[in-house]
Amino acid sequence: MDYFSQSIKKAIRTVPDWPKPGVSFRDITTVLQDKTAFRKLIDAFVHRYHGQHIDAVAAVDARGFIIGSALAYELNASLVLVRKKGKLPFDTLVEDYELEYGTASVELHKDAFKPGDKVVLVDDLIATGGTMLAAARLIRRIGAEIVEVAAMIDLPDLGGSRKLQEEGLQVYTVCSFEGD
Repeated sequence: MDYFSQSIKKAIRTVPDWPKPGVSFRDITTVLQDKTAFRKLIDAFVHRYHGQHIDAVAAVDARGFIIGSALAYELNASLVLVRKKGKLPFDTLVEDYELEYGTASVELHKDAFKPGDKVVLVDDLIATGGTMLAAARLIRRIGAEIVEVAAMIDLPDLGGSRKLQEEGLQVYTVCSFEGD
């Protein structure tokens, strides 16, 4: 792990037993509140994609919007919002996905991309991968190409990154928390 990854990981607050006993919640608000850590986080993504022709950054509702908007600005790319169902006002495509107890849905405007657009899909964290997989399926249905799925944090013990890779997606995360 490089210096930037280590410093960002240190800036993430771990809240034990939240939202339920046995869960260690990774709170990213401490990274956002620390101007140096936040700049390092965005710079890590910018440096990764600088020089590539990225047409759009697709950001997942809601914390992905924070990273996605700054990244899209720096890459001179469009910002596309992948929202929870019922939040977009125009014609949408919807993708359902499984949760631990039930299902959820994300949606995307039908005209969000042109076929062949190169897209980076961004969220704050990869846990089980359900939301990111659903978002990726929506993007692919429109005909855009996902260059990479990116997040600040990976929780590999929950298997999300592996599921994304099994779907043929490249995955990049700044830091990970294994077994902690």
